[in-house]
Amino acid sequence: MRVALGADHGGFHLKQLIAEYLTNQGHQVSDLGAFDDLPSDYPDYAYAVARAITEKRVERGVVICGSGVGACVAANKVPGIRAALMQDCYSAHQGVEHDDVNVLCLGARVIGPELAKELVGAFLGASFSGEERHVRRLEKVKEIEEEYLKARE
Repeated sequence: MRVALGADHGGFHLKQLIAEYLTNQGHQVSDLGAFDDLPSDYPDYAYAVARAITEKRVERGVVICGSGVGACVAANKVPGIRAALMQDCYSAHQGVEHDDVNVLCLGARVIGPELAKELVGAFLGASFSGEERHVRRLEKVKEIEEEYLKARE
C-alpha cells in the first residue's frame, strides 16, 4: 500500500521508526516531513498528508504529533479526509472497517513505539466493510461536508 507519513518535531522520532517498519512490511512510504526534530508546526505535515490522499498519490496516511490531537484536527479540515486519533488496536481497524478512516493520528508522547507499530498494522490491514449501514452513515458524513462547502460558496 502507498502510505504518506507526516510529523512535527514531537513526532519526528516515532515517524522514523514507523517509516522503517512500513518499508520492512513492503509498503511504499512517502515521507512528507518533518525531516529533523527542530521545532515545527503540526498543521503543515497534517495538511501535506491529507493532500497526498485527496490527490490520490497514496491510499492512506499517518500523522504524528506530541498528543496526536492537533494533527487530527488539522487533517480533518481537508474535505474527503477522515482522520482519527487511535490508541487501541480495535479502534485502529474498526475505524477503517466501519467509518472508512483514511488517516491514522498518533501521539508520540502518549504511546510507545511497539504499540504504534501494532496500531499502524491494524489500520493498514483493515478494509472498509461496504456494509449498507456503514455506507449509509458515511454518505451522511459526506453530505454534511458537501452542505457546509456549498454554504460557503
